[in-house]
Amino acid sequence: MEEMNVEKNQFTSPCNNANSNGSVVNKSKSTPAKFPLTFWEMAVASGVVLSFAVGLVGVYLTMPASDYSFLKLPRTLEDLQILRDHLESYTSDYTIQVLVGYCVVYIFMQTFMIPGTVFMSLLAGALFGVFKGVALVVFTATAGASSCYFLSKVIGRPLLSFLWPDKLVFFQAQVAKRRKGLLNYMLFLRVTPTLPNTFINVASPIVDVPYRIFFLATVIGIIPAAYVTVKAGIALGELRSVADLYDFHSIATLFLIGIVSVTPTLLTKNQT
Repeated sequence: MEEMNVEKNQFTSPCNNANSNGSVVNKSKSTPAKFPLTFWEMAVASGVVLSFAVGLVGVYLTMPASDYSFLKLPRTLEDLQILRDHLESYTSDYTIQVLVGYCVVYIFMQTFMIPGTVFMSLLAGALFGVFKGVALVVFTATAGASSCYFLSKVIGRPLLSFLWPDKLVFFQAQVAKRRKGLLNYMLFLRVTPTLPNTFINVASPIVDVPYRIFFLATVIGIIPAAYVTVKAGIALGELRSVADLYDFHSIATLFLIGIVSVTPTLLTKNQT
């Protein structure tokens, strides 16, 4: 934590300056907090939201007339089971609509850092099985992360400085130190819960992680966790809480995979 504070001081402007007599003069002023986005940045974000809304409306209009009061973002396992029970009857007859609706919702949640994608991953397993479910989750998670990456190029910096200034400075320093083995480091972050995936998505373009590396690390790195979650979705009725997904064995396995991913970088450093 002390290292993070030192790095933060290197990236932020000093509030105290010395005058000609050597004494320290405090020039900081208490200014009211301002919303970090400009009008045009908000317009871009609103346009993205509108495009997702149009996609969902299109799916809704092509579905048969019925009571869709069950359609809502699941926040508990009970909500998810109700959603699964209703969607199972539509999946076989309206597969395209269900797939498109699922993809739009998942990508929207990833783009705007809305929590709850773990429930969507469970739903993929419950509706489509392990193989198709993992492929669907990897596709939507990568598309959503990419959408967040490019949107962050426009509105990310002020939001990150406003929400996670310490994490941003830490991440920027780590990326700068690992430029030669950046892919391995990004794979490690994707596989392990060292940093939240939502933060990685929005912070990567700000700290100059190339999209090629970001994309490869996302596609490969989320497969292990996606497999664990999707497989659990098949036995959805046996889950008592989301915490059951990641027991000690699962967490240890993910960290082991993460360590293996950074081993080439460590070996290269030792040889040099």
